[in-house]
Amino acid sequence: MSKAEDFGEFISENKDLLKDYFETRMEVYRLQAVKTFSKTAGLLLWTIISIFLLFLVIIFAGIVLGFWFSGMFNSNVLGFGLTTLIMIVIIALLGIFRRQLFINPIIRGIISHSQTEQENDYEPNL
Repeated sequence: MSKAEDFGEFISENKDLLKDYFETRMEVYRLQAVKTFSKTAGLLLWTIISIFLLFLVIIFAGIVLGFWFSGMFNSNVLGFGLTTLIMIVIIALLGIFRRQLFINPIIRGIISHSQTEQENDYEPNL
């Protein structure tokens, strides 16, 4: 008997088992994709809400700062103008240092998150 006949015989005898195995593996991959999508969607929604709330805080802080400067200088134009100048400087600094402040930490966070997720998904068979 040759090895090809043995392999063909093995396949024909275990056809149902192989089919069940592949169906189970496909279901595992589908569930892992759903898990990843769910985590990503939750993180995205949390990020959007956080950015919106931060935007509101910045707006109200700017209004408070504008009125405070207006009271100090007895001029609404000077107070809100100074506040606008301060916000423009802050935005310019954030734009200049965006790689160090935002891009690199986000990349490191995504990499470390994906590595810990892969380590958590690995379960040794004991």
